[in-house]
Amino acid sequence: MRIALFGYGKMGQMIAQVALKRGHEIVAKIDENSENIDFSTMDVAIDFSMPEAAFGNITKCLDNNVPIISGTTGWLDKYDDAITLCNEKKGAFIYASNFSLGVNIFFELNNYLAKMMQNLPEYNVELEEIHHTQKLDAPSGTAITLAEGVIANSNYKQWKLDSASKETLKITSKRIGAVPGTHTVAYDSIVDSIEIKHTAHNREGFALGAVTAAEWIIGKTGVFSMRDVLNLG
Repeated sequence: MRIALFGYGKMGQMIAQVALKRGHEIVAKIDENSENIDFSTMDVAIDFSMPEAAFGNITKCLDNNVPIISGTTGWLDKYDDAITLCNEKKGAFIYASNFSLGVNIFFELNNYLAKMMQNLPEYNVELEEIHHTQKLDAPSGTAITLAEGVIANSNYKQWKLDSASKETLKITSKRIGAVPGTHTVAYDSIVDSIEIKHTAHNREGFALGAVTAAEWIIGKTGVFSMRDVLNLG
């Protein structure tokens, strides 16, 4: 499989390593906006670029009939536009706030726990995410996905960074050292607490998930998620 990488920072480099180990070819490493891109060499593209570049990269790939996997966060105000374009072009597109296979299992666990807790108002819920100091956006896309899972299965109406109320779910973001990513969902009452937590030990899990998604999407048409890739229902 011929893979093009949009964004060649730490994640892009790790994805390249994983892809090569799995027998794929890296045909392009695009780290800045460029008008001279040969899309005919690509079977699939993986985007881990900057928030301001992501939608443009996705658009270019869909316009050129290249399936695109995007793990860039911070651009989701244009997500609906990406879906519309994908459907118009009959392309193939996957966005995930986190491609880690373990995190996507964690998303399902979070949804299930939220359903179990929705009729127990004595428990307050808070989310915490910790990442490396080079991560620009806060809260993380993963934390937002977790918050959305809780909101969909509870009486919370919205999430806010560092702010809580009866209808507002609090997300705390911390930037510490070189932490790859730690996410905790905590239910707390006056009598006890329940926590679920995912801790990434390195970036390889994210890279493996992205390459797995790229392998899966070949030959398909539509907008998909990691739930589809992992056949989670």
